Amino acid sequence: MGKATRPVFVGGVQIGGGAPVTVQSMTNTDTRDVAATLAQIRALADVGADIVRVSVYDMACAQAVRALAAQSPVPLVADIHFDHRLAVAAVENGVHKLRINPGNIGGAAHVRLLADCLKAHRVPARVGVNGGSLEKDLLAKYGGPTPQAMVESALAHARLLENCGFSDIVLSMKASNVPDTVDAYRLAAAQCDYPLHLGVTEAGLPEQGTVKSAVGIGALLLDGIGDTLRVSLTGDPVAEPPVGLDILRAAGLRNDRLTIVACPTCGRARIDVAGIARRVQQEVGHLPLPLTVAVMGCVVNGPGEAREADMGIAGGDGAGALFVKGEPPRKVTGDLADALIALVRARAAGL
Repeated sequence: MGKATRPVFVGGVQIGGGAPVTVQSMTNTDTRDVAATLAQIRALADVGADIVRVSVYDMACAQAVRALAAQSPVPLVADIHFDHRLAVAAVENGVHKLRINPGNIGGAAHVRLLADCLKAHRVPARVGVNGGSLEKDLLAKYGGPTPQAMVESALAHARLLENCGFSDIVLSMKASNVPDTVDAYRLAAAQCDYPLHLGVTEAGLPEQGTVKSAVGIGALLLDGIGDTLRVSLTGDPVAEPPVGLDILRAAGLRNDRLTIVACPTCGRARIDVAGIARRVQQEVGHLPLPLTVAVMGCVVNGPGEAREADMGIAGGDGAGALFVKGEPPRKVTGDLADALIALVRARAAGL
């Protein structure tokens, strides 16, 4: 169990307060193009996004929010910078959450106006701080965009809203540097009970960005820190939610589909472990079964590992052993992948 955080509701989706960690992403279409943006929102939802953010950079975007929010299959967040009027318009047009820094929207009167609007419409806000956009006084105080500087900035921005009687706040403190990101969230978790939105910002192209996100977000989740997350990858955002879901699965926080365990292979392997595992993944890996399926290549660790899974294959010379938890192993000849896939499909059918 992680540290208790206050609950915040984004449309019908709860963040914090013990709710499951949610996965977010962000469109990269022109928000004013409602058809294109809706198509991308739906594509993101189809691959697992629970919440989607859109850029609102002019009043035409804020007006487009009305149609987007009305037709979106998931709650929407409006990303706002510098102009409180855009924030107010997005809220009045039905957006479910804001991403904003209250300190850069033009003074206390504008913050109070926005806070009153958020309270009236019951819309929460994420105070999002990035290492690359900290205030000059904090950079001077800490000698750079340190974790301490990011946390101080985020809490100061949140305090502006709290002083106006608004507290439905989520915090994020993202850096492109993984250790700084992790340290910032650990500091924030120790100092407040706001729900925390995890992410490594500007993580890069999918290859590097996936690794950086998995290390940073995964480390925090294993600490019990984090209530929602976004994997930020350069390119098509539809690649982001599946990575986020896989991070949650690896951290033991999602158990919603087949998990395939396969040995890395060595000279003792007597079957095509990679080929069998790949076929299992392609043919039944999409099934919403919370099962662990093992593909093992030899008799050294294979039988033990396969026996601990819900079902699995351990290969040998010309044959293999098929394991089902709680049952004696069965000898299998012929196509081992076919035998294992048939077993998974039978379980999916309730047989």
